[in-house]
Amino acid sequence: MNAITWLLMTYKVPAEPSARRIAIWRKLKGMGAVYLQNGVCVLPRTDDHVRRLKIVENDIAEAGGESVILQTAALDHAQEAKVVARFRAERDEAYAEFIDKCDDFEREVAKEIAAGHYSYAELEENDVDLKKLQGWLEKIAKLDFYGAARAEEAAARLKGCEAALDDYARRVFDAKGENG
Repeated sequence: MNAITWLLMTYKVPAEPSARRIAIWRKLKGMGAVYLQNGVCVLPRTDDHVRRLKIVENDIAEAGGESVILQTAALDHAQEAKVVARFRAERDEAYAEFIDKCDDFEREVAKEIAAGHYSYAELEENDVDLKKLQGWLEKIAKLDFYGAARAEEAAARLKGCEAALDDYARRVFDAKGENG
């Protein structure tokens, strides 16, 4: 078995002030960490993750807590598969939320078309929303260490949003007499 190597962090921080505990949790989740249980999380072992976990370790110490960072591998393939499945499930949840927002975006553009609202202000507002979707998908994909099932669907949905906005932009330009 060609084992995946993980970084395992266990930590405990005082309950108050809760803002520090939440900040630590957010940093770890922002790195893509998966919690095996309260105060125990794993990440794939990379030099970047080692560096960033050492920073979090310092944050925990400053908050009056304690932590340990270990390098580990699963006992067998079945255990490894369980952990990888957790990573994929968390990314699939993020992709599902992203896909819902793509639905909202496409509905909004369709509503503007149906109402015949072809303005530069609306085009700009939708362009800002599309850029947010693009950045969001980029962030999710960066944390998709093991290829979640909904990644391709999310990418396809973003392409659909881009196409919807391109169509709307063409309609705005036509309405303003700028296509020719």
